[in-house]
Amino acid sequence: MDDTWDKLSLSEASCAALKDLKFVKMTPVQAACIPMFLQNKDVATEAVTGSGKTLAFVIPIIERLQKHEQPWKKHEIAAIVLTPTRELAIQIEEVLLVFLRHLPQFTSCCMIGGTSVQLDIEKFQEHGGHIIVATPGRLEDILDRQAKTLNFASYVKSLEVFVMDEADRLLESGFEASLNTILSYLPKQRRTGLFSATQTDEVEKLIRAGMRNPVRISVKEKQTSAHMVQRIPSTLSIFYMICESDEKFNQLVHFLREHKNDKVMVFLSTCAAVDYFCGALKLILKKHVILGIHGKMRKKRNNIFARFRKQQSGILMCTDVMARGVDVPEVHWVFQYDPPSSASAFVHRSGRTARIGNTGNSLVLLTPSEDAFIEFIARNQKVPMRQFSKSDNVLPAIDKLKRLSEKDRSLYDKSVRAYVSFIQSYAKHECSMIFRTKDLDFGRLATGFGLLKIPVMPELKGKKIDNFTPSSIDINTIPYLNKDKEKIRQQRIQEGVEKKSKYKPKTVAWSKKKEKKEIKKKRQETKKSKKKKMTDSGQKSKLEAAEKSRLEEIKDLQDDYRLLKKQKKGKISEEDFEKQFTES
Repeated sequence: MDDTWDKLSLSEASCAALKDLKFVKMTPVQAACIPMFLQNKDVATEAVTGSGKTLAFVIPIIERLQKHEQPWKKHEIAAIVLTPTRELAIQIEEVLLVFLRHLPQFTSCCMIGGTSVQLDIEKFQEHGGHIIVATPGRLEDILDRQAKTLNFASYVKSLEVFVMDEADRLLESGFEASLNTILSYLPKQRRTGLFSATQTDEVEKLIRAGMRNPVRISVKEKQTSAHMVQRIPSTLSIFYMICESDEKFNQLVHFLREHKNDKVMVFLSTCAAVDYFCGALKLILKKHVILGIHGKMRKKRNNIFARFRKQQSGILMCTDVMARGVDVPEVHWVFQYDPPSSASAFVHRSGRTARIGNTGNSLVLLTPSEDAFIEFIARNQKVPMRQFSKSDNVLPAIDKLKRLSEKDRSLYDKSVRAYVSFIQSYAKHECSMIFRTKDLDFGRLATGFGLLKIPVMPELKGKKIDNFTPSSIDINTIPYLNKDKEKIRQQRIQEGVEKKSKYKPKTVAWSKKKEKKEIKKKRQETKKSKKKKMTDSGQKSKLEAAEKSRLEEIKDLQDDYRLLKKQKKGKISEEDFEKQFTES
């Protein structure tokens, strides 16, 4: 290790763990953050992706655990690290376990989705967990709903450190309500660390709400030539390729064959596309290790992620669930098959390679109508791109894909679902001035997806479809290779209940849905407004009636008082007084 680590005067256990991890040189974010965190300061850290933020909070946590005056009890929680995804939680715990191998008196516990809540509770009850690494939903569930069976909330009273990793993603993913619930359980006398790649308005609000006089740390890289601040590591090379929609799959297959010994992450826009292209590539590139992962997976996700991290080479087809925070060792290429959902997502995707000083490459495929994205990224994200030449002598992999679909109905179904989901996703793109649905060549796109025929969907209604040749095969004759599935399909055909198109939409186009939602929202607001007016009117009537009743009571009292005065002065007899008082 270099002198910078020695200046921190870390414990023997931390130094031994750093040697195990082979972290020789301290990164800028670690050099800026660790001393502050060790000095009992709250820190709000912004640093480029792949800069080594994990150690910037793991080391202070480990050091604080060792310096505690009293021995930690089995179920006392000293630190909580909150992350937006399971994959990031798993890799943080992996780093923690390297340190805890040298400190057997301390334990950690990873609480994430994909397993039952009861298993996490049993694991904590049996082994304890001085350091908890969790996703917001699972931690909120255990703190709140499971309080009766575990009373987990009582164990966090001893908390010393609370860390929010990828804080901007935590807020983007809609975890704000969960964060507020979690913060309500935590003691105010604690150290808080907030780590993110970008500082958004939501992050600023979180800093003001959850931190006391934080030290703000911002670590960015500079281009030595242009002296321009970059949001990517200097060791990362970013490329773009211009090709038509019906050329993309052929280019992808050719690229993967050329880089068969590399570790490649391929980003797609939808879960359906991951399922389809992952299955298709397994049939075409049989000698390659091909894995698929997306947000709709439950139990499989953790195992797939762990397997890909261990691979020396291979292909991971994924959605943006893998774009933030996750640290996959030695990724050589990030291949962005579909354009990212936003400008920041482009940078985060690219940041899965060239991490902590390593070199890496990122390539995005763009159609001719999407070329404005190159200049947009250069200006908006300060990320320049170089052109990557399109390969001319590529094998027609898309033709093979069509032939495979003609033999397997399951693959055909997936192709249709992927095509439909891509168009719907494209229509919602954040950069709608560049990625416009009206610029899509639906025919070329269908060819690029290996479709046998164009599906019926609202977005294509009234559109003229060119550059597409439908298959001559009768779609209804395509069988499922899975015998049980095909048997059920045949039974339905005999019963006459099979529909012409499994994916024929029952709803209107997304744009129409949006209009309907807005109309419905306005109606609800009008209804609420009327109800409020009626309520206000009813309350006003009640107040008026009450006031009237009060005035009448006062008048009756005044009349009784005057009657009593007359009787005392002898103006009326006692009998007359009794008679008039009773009548009143």
